[in-house]
Amino acid sequence: MTDPTDPSSAPSAEPRRLRSRQSKRVGDLRRRWIAAGFGAALFALVLGGSAAWLGFQAGVIRDNLQATTELLPQLKKQLTAGDDTGAAATVESLAGHTASAKSAGTDPLWKAAGALPWIGPNFVAATTVSVTADDLIQLAAKPLLGTFQSLDWNALTPADGAVGLEAINSAAPNVVSAANTVQLSYDRLADIDKSKLVPQIAEPLSTAEQQLSDLRGTLNVASSTVRLLPAMLGSADARNYLLLIQNSAEIRATGGISSALAVLHTDQGQIELTGQDSSTGTGVFEPAIEVDDAQEAIYTNRLGSYMQNVNMTPDFPTAATTARTMWQQRHPGDVIDGVIALDPSALAFVLEATGPVDVGSAIPEGADIGGLPTKLTSENLVKALLSDVYANIEDPTLQDAYFAEVAKKVFAEVSSGKTSGEKLITALGKGVEENRIKIWSTRAEEQKLLDSQRIGGAISGPSVAPAAFGVYFNDGTGAKMDYYVKRTVQLVQQCSAGGYGQYTARITLTNTAPADAATSLPKYVTGDGVYGVTRGHVATNVVAYGPAQARTQAARVNGKSTPVGSFSHDERPVGVIRVDLAPGQTTTVELDFAKVVQSSPAHLDVTPTVQDLADVILPAEAANNCTTPAQ
Repeated sequence: MTDPTDPSSAPSAEPRRLRSRQSKRVGDLRRRWIAAGFGAALFALVLGGSAAWLGFQAGVIRDNLQATTELLPQLKKQLTAGDDTGAAATVESLAGHTASAKSAGTDPLWKAAGALPWIGPNFVAATTVSVTADDLIQLAAKPLLGTFQSLDWNALTPADGAVGLEAINSAAPNVVSAANTVQLSYDRLADIDKSKLVPQIAEPLSTAEQQLSDLRGTLNVASSTVRLLPAMLGSADARNYLLLIQNSAEIRATGGISSALAVLHTDQGQIELTGQDSSTGTGVFEPAIEVDDAQEAIYTNRLGSYMQNVNMTPDFPTAATTARTMWQQRHPGDVIDGVIALDPSALAFVLEATGPVDVGSAIPEGADIGGLPTKLTSENLVKALLSDVYANIEDPTLQDAYFAEVAKKVFAEVSSGKTSGEKLITALGKGVEENRIKIWSTRAEEQKLLDSQRIGGAISGPSVAPAAFGVYFNDGTGAKMDYYVKRTVQLVQQCSAGGYGQYTARITLTNTAPADAATSLPKYVTGDGVYGVTRGHVATNVVAYGPAQARTQAARVNGKSTPVGSFSHDERPVGVIRVDLAPGQTTTVELDFAKVVQSSPAHLDVTPTVQDLADVILPAEAANNCTTPAQ
């Protein structure tokens, strides 16, 4: 029995302290377990909630951008039809969708997800696209729609030979602002590194970038136009422009020889034709007008010897400055402030707007006109100017006079005020889009703008795509047989070699002249063998340009290797091959370009001909499916 008064018989305190410490550790551990479990549950809850929220926001972005894509064709249709009310409603709907997409794409959690490894760039890309879409609607589409709704198209219709400049000046700020917005938006999308994106993001992004590129081109032209047009129409000082009517029946790199020449005088929007001449009348220039050594090496000094040859080069600033010098030498006292070139197809587009013109007075007195029409329409003008005139008028001087008179009649119809400005702008825009209208100015600031646009016609500089290819044609027959030549041009992207791109320009030419062309066609059309080409045959110098720093590698004609003239123009490689076609003959020329350093989509430029541009330029291909086709 234990004696409670005996200290030696009391239970030891150590076990109690030990049990107390053990109990405390167990309690601490239990609390940690509970805290850890709660923390894990909370983390899972937050993670799950974040994922759910990000998924929800992704759905918002996707659905609203998809709705935007579906509404855009509707907006284009409404604008084309002049449905301002419907277009305004569509723009408001677009604005609602892009605002919702932007709100989701700029959500704090969504933006934070952009810092995540691997998947983060996709969140960033989606944010950029949603913000860009909203900017395009708010800063470009809305202001532009307001401008077009308030624009008085009648004010753009020539009246008494003058174009009202007030409407252009009032529209300019919004057009320029919209163009700048689209350009910045395009740059923003183009800067995204697509290599880090999943296909679900990268593919739609590439599509959007391409669509934006097309819109950018259109608006940049519109922006340059509203900035240039008032000054070029003489708002500040009177101007004189040399007008070159290019004859596509005798092909040149920019379209055709300049058969008819005229001077347009502009002053405060007033436009009048003040002088006319022909390329035949200007004669030969001895010594030849100087051009740079590189172009003289390619095109010889004929480039500066005859007005008919100034546009053997595809570089329109060179052709224009040479033509201006020639005109001023032959017409002392004339001061030319710029040069404008257009071809019969561009004139036909204008007749789509104006309607037919009566050119009976243009027929030379006493001429046996045969089937030459006295009323020209958009359907018969090209044939009349490039074929019928030669079959019915033998004298080249009278042919040129007919060309000049037709141009005068069309110009008079345009300036009469009978046709709406809207239709005229549409017609001229089509001519620019098909590369059939080019402009050069002596004024440095104006030329800087023109150099940035396709209408300026430069072969290098800001208007030229990095991976630019060009296929151009120069007649070698010395006659008017090119009316009968049908052409197709296609760019084929080959497998890369040594880290560089490789391309082939494939050009097919067919002489569709009748089998008896040597005797059935006029001597002036066949050339009568004067320049060593058999009557009825067509000789063509095919000139192909590659991108800067690339190399011409090899050439083939109908699959067989052939020598190629190899040159360089502004660091761009140039290959020249001569082709001779008998009636009914088809020949295919292939010219290879190697060591292409540019990785951007390739762009192909081609001489405008009597054919529709869509029939000439075939869709690009990729050889052996080894790479993506050029654009």
